[in-house]
Amino acid sequence: MNSEPIALDKALDSFDALWSPRIVTRVNDYDVRVTKVRGEHVWHVHDDTDEFFLVLDGELRIALREADGERTVVLGQGAVFTVPRGTFHKPSSVSGASILLFEPTGTLTVGDRHDEVPDHVDATTGHELGGASFA
Repeated sequence: MNSEPIALDKALDSFDALWSPRIVTRVNDYDVRVTKVRGEHVWHVHDDTDEFFLVLDGELRIALREADGERTVVLGQGAVFTVPRGTFHKPSSVSGASILLFEPTGTLTVGDRHDEVPDHVDATTGHELGGASFA
């Protein structure tokens, strides 16, 4: 973990891959991850943990399968949303977005159960940022 301040814009500028989060820091047993997104992710569910989203730039849509049916929440820049554990969801972004995620270390980006993972989605527990300075 980096012991220096991290500028999120510089962290995001350090990679181009979509749907491939980078771990910027850890808080107790949680990862703080940033990622760039465009297009659709995959329907998935985290059985034992909530998933926190903060939109840093752009617009993110999260489709949800709930007891009352499906709905989609739309998050603009600066908006936050938490997907409750056990809720199937599918993030997407038409024009692209940068987002910050907060979830337990080791949480797989495609959840515990998911549809077939397309090639453009990185099924990972997050990647380290690397050795560059991000202050």
